[in-house]
Amino acid sequence: MEALQILVKNTTGRDKKVIRENILDLNSYKEAPSNEPERQYYFIKKIREIIDFYKDKEKREFTACITTFGCQMNSRDSEKISGILTEAGYIITENELEADFVLFNTCTIRENANEHLYGRLGRLKQVKKNRPEMVIAICGCMMQEADEVDKMRTKYPYVDLIFGTHNFYMFAELYYELLAKRAGIYISAESKKHEMVASSDNDLHKAEKLKNYDTKKNKDELQKLNTRPVVSVWKDTEDIVEELPSLRKYPFKQGVNIMFGCNNFCSYCIVPYVRGREKSRLPEEIIKEIQKLGKDGVKEIMLLGQNVNSYGKNLEKPMSFAELLKLVDEEAGKCGIERIRFMTSHPKDLSDELIEVMKNGKHICRQFHLPLQSGSSKVLKRMNRHYDREGYMQRVYKLKEAMPDISISTDIIVGFPGETEEDFNETLEVCREVEYDSAFTFIYSKRLGTPAASYEDQIDEEAVKKRFDRLLELQNNISEKNCKKLLNKELPVLFEEINQQDKSLITGRLENNAIVHVKGDESLIGTIHTVRLKEAHGFYYIGEII
Repeated sequence: MEALQILVKNTTGRDKKVIRENILDLNSYKEAPSNEPERQYYFIKKIREIIDFYKDKEKREFTACITTFGCQMNSRDSEKISGILTEAGYIITENELEADFVLFNTCTIRENANEHLYGRLGRLKQVKKNRPEMVIAICGCMMQEADEVDKMRTKYPYVDLIFGTHNFYMFAELYYELLAKRAGIYISAESKKHEMVASSDNDLHKAEKLKNYDTKKNKDELQKLNTRPVVSVWKDTEDIVEELPSLRKYPFKQGVNIMFGCNNFCSYCIVPYVRGREKSRLPEEIIKEIQKLGKDGVKEIMLLGQNVNSYGKNLEKPMSFAELLKLVDEEAGKCGIERIRFMTSHPKDLSDELIEVMKNGKHICRQFHLPLQSGSSKVLKRMNRHYDREGYMQRVYKLKEAMPDISISTDIIVGFPGETEEDFNETLEVCREVEYDSAFTFIYSKRLGTPAASYEDQIDEEAVKKRFDRLLELQNNISEKNCKKLLNKELPVLFEEINQQDKSLITGRLENNAIVHVKGDESLIGTIHTVRLKEAHGFYYIGEII
């Protein structure tokens, strides 16, 4: 960081003094590597020294709980947070009420995700009051909105650390900054190369003024500053830092980020505003990561991006997603990866080249997630989706012609502003024609800052709910019908976990992503076996290993 400023103010407490003198070395920040990810590994090590100090003192382990809202990319980010915290000496737990460190990785696509976060924070208020040493952090898409950050700072002042999507990789450094602040040491960068959405740098300037006059009042004010949160939310970035510690939820499968951000600006969607413009990773970096995953015994990968179909357009040497997928498929055969998935695809960018690569791929799952959003060309135009119903159906026909056994899933929004009964019926017609194996259905959620939020012809809630129920009933019937098509087939299943409802069953997934339960134990987890599908239950199968 440029123009580093460090302010030290003596604070009471033996522990703080020990940490300040022996661990939070004033030169440590200057000594940190400037290149990434080495810089973050440096701060992970420094945090570990502090956590180890407290573990030795209190004769116990320290735990961390990470809660993830939203998409697969958020889940991948949370795996990195878990990996960093594990490297720093924490044990990961699911009990947020007893954890020493609690982090919420937020989503802001729909309003109910925000409400869920507020509820969880409310539950922690008394816990934090009883255990002020507990650390509460919030990151992710929701924190890219300045008004939400302001809300956190005013309504939930007991939150300790706030950061966004663009400097996500700096978590270790920001956490170190928080620990230093709690010990009365202020660390910040006076000159920043990124425009900020929100920052707590003003605390540094206030502290500098207070230290000039050694009065009781100023000492009290400094103590208050020490307890204020560290906030660092960038407006955007070109940085891509991926090689960080990771703790996978499933050791045998993992998401692989291939790009970030979105350039489509659908009128209902806030993603381009909180995730930024499209940035693609270099193909050689992606392949290197996949090779490492293969050596680690990973059987399935999912290539991730807000719109994977537009991968590579901004690279110095442009590469299409189809070309990347072909490379990944070839590499999978060399390193033991047996399944390749990807999401999400935008219909406007689905090329014939990609369909051909999927058709000929040896490890690419015959599953395609192709968001429809609406079956009405009029609504699609207003959504700024850049395709109409006919263009979408042409893509579907080509997929099915090339791969008759392909499984297609979709996203559908009900109640978009101005949607008429006729428009909604067109959506139902598309569902009947395509016969999706599954659909993620959503009631339109107004997101401030998007064009659609200002549309005056918002739909009556009761009418939207009735339409949503009709869509759900239709899709459930279609899914059940499709499910029966595979009865008595013998197909490979990747087993993932013990069934939570019946411990005698183990749960896995077919190549088309459908769930299968069989009698078995945890020794099957992470393995692929051929299973005869004996019973179909709409959204899952009961089978037996052959």
